[in-house]
Amino acid sequence: MLLSLQGIQKSFGGVRALRNGSLEVRAGEVHLLMGENGAGKSTLMKIVAGLQARDGGEMLWRGQPVSFTRPSEASANGIAMVHQESLLAPHLTVAENIFLGRETTSRAGWVERRSLTEKARRVINEHGFRLDPEWRVGRLSPAGKQLVEICRAVAQGSSLLIFDEPTSSLSESETKEVFRLVRQLCERQIGVIYITHRLEELRAIGDRVTVLRDGATVHSGDLKDLTRDELIHHMVGREIDSIYRREPVPPGETLLKVTNVFRGMLRNVSFELRAGEIVGLAGLMGAGRTELCRVLFGVDPPEQGTVEIAGKLVTAKTPREAVSAGIALIPEDRQLDGLALKLPIAFNVTMPDLGRVCRAGVLNKKAETDLAEEYRQLLRIKCNNTAQLAGRLSGGNQQKIVIAKWVARGARVFLFDEPTRGIDIGAKQEVFEQMDRLARQGAAVLMVSSELPELLQVTDRILVMRNGRLTGELPGSTTQEEIMRLAAPESAAPVLEEQL
Repeated sequence: MLLSLQGIQKSFGGVRALRNGSLEVRAGEVHLLMGENGAGKSTLMKIVAGLQARDGGEMLWRGQPVSFTRPSEASANGIAMVHQESLLAPHLTVAENIFLGRETTSRAGWVERRSLTEKARRVINEHGFRLDPEWRVGRLSPAGKQLVEICRAVAQGSSLLIFDEPTSSLSESETKEVFRLVRQLCERQIGVIYITHRLEELRAIGDRVTVLRDGATVHSGDLKDLTRDELIHHMVGREIDSIYRREPVPPGETLLKVTNVFRGMLRNVSFELRAGEIVGLAGLMGAGRTELCRVLFGVDPPEQGTVEIAGKLVTAKTPREAVSAGIALIPEDRQLDGLALKLPIAFNVTMPDLGRVCRAGVLNKKAETDLAEEYRQLLRIKCNNTAQLAGRLSGGNQQKIVIAKWVARGARVFLFDEPTRGIDIGAKQEVFEQMDRLARQGAAVLMVSSELPELLQVTDRILVMRNGRLTGELPGSTTQEEIMRLAAPESAAPVLEEQL
């Protein structure tokens, strides 16, 4: 037995994140850690990795009681964690990040960069990742950063690797590479703890499973002994339909019309969104989906072409102008681009429309609190109160805050870029319900997703992109095979932002 956790407890300011976390991991196995957002999975793993101290319970490493107070202590004992949200240094190179804190130095104390780069290149080539050790990490896409995190953990020579949502931002081909890497690690008798919300990944990668709910372990055993429905029931504590089906509504007026748009890799993009529609946007990583959202939201204005909102020509050169025109963006990286994590929920909800809660240019705190509370209840955001910091919430509840601020602003066109990335099945269903509610109230929704089953469940029709161009339109009743035929997979996705 590599690791044994019994009765782990942890509280944050009176909020109990863990009350009875228990887990056992053996050498050479992939142990799945499942649960809804806020169940305590990441907190439990941060305790194992030395990022947080436990309040109670017992932790045994190779049969001996341990208590890590710093990540360096866990690393020295052979434990490494690949985080869902990147903890890399963006101003350093890939090689420097992989060996950060473990650099080879000369007698004079200088870092031997050539040696560092070559060692990093060997690690990257060994696992077949499309990375250059001399790239700056700040230039990488979320997928590229995830691969660097994996390389850093592997290069430490660990006995136990913790993967927190490792494939949430990866393409299908990159996901297969991660699976291959995990299997190689197990063959070397390295233990793996694997956190994921993608139920379709489980059988391909896992041996045993532990389920947390409300900060406590509610099930642990062999994965083969559980059905999909039983696993979902353990996770959410109730019966839930794992297949969300939307009843479409008759579409209304054209709210968004894009005509012959060019920008960077985008070439001659034209399409329409109508009121009441949820339209999917599919394509492989690097196809141009996020770039299109940035153009529509005014981050990167089009070089050519036109955008119309409800029949009115809009030349949004900034996000502020796009917001004024009624466009909302729920970005792929909600923590970086969608939220002010160190500020209260109330501020995040009212931020796009401060004029609504100001009197004579002065913020009315009561009006702000009342408005935020209204949308907290509407979107069922789980928190103590709206004064709680947004960064303290689970991924699913953070996503609801991003949606809430645009609903409160009265947007009419919603751009959802990978809306279910890193959230659990219960939260996904709630996000889908909110998208459906918006459509039924007369909004138009564009849903960018790499999860083809979700597109088929939620959308009325699906646009497909490849290499910056729209290659076709399919009905929502199409198949994954038809989507992939238009997306035409040719190779693994590039990982540089400027190439995406």
